[in-house]
Amino acid sequence: MEPFLVGILVPLGAFAMVFGIFYLGITSRNRERMALIERGADPTLFEAKKTGNASSLFKWGLFLVGIGFGIVAAYFLSNGGAMDEGTAYPAMIFIFGGIALIVAYLWQHKEDEKEAQKEIKG
Repeated sequence: MEPFLVGILVPLGAFAMVFGIFYLGITSRNRERMALIERGADPTLFEAKKTGNASSLFKWGLFLVGIGFGIVAAYFLSNGGAMDEGTAYPAMIFIFGGIALIVAYLWQHKEDEKEAQKEIKG
């Protein structure tokens, strides 16, 4: 097959595959919901809950700050000669990003416990 034709068919096929996955996901979800409604399920069951938006933003912010610290740490490690640059950047990004997610989890767990205590008391 000619390289020009392959250069067109591969991206076109990838786009068609992604479109097909989304289309099938949306139509199957719609069919499932319609079947549940026909059987008498409550339509409010399908409404998305809007809780946890601030905590999600906090988690993402903390994660991105952790990645930033990882990049800075990798820069110092690679320029100081302590680690190879190809190893330092992925390692520090994953380590600091993971630490940030753990801190976000611990913070969220602590906030959930405080909220549960408030509900019990009052």
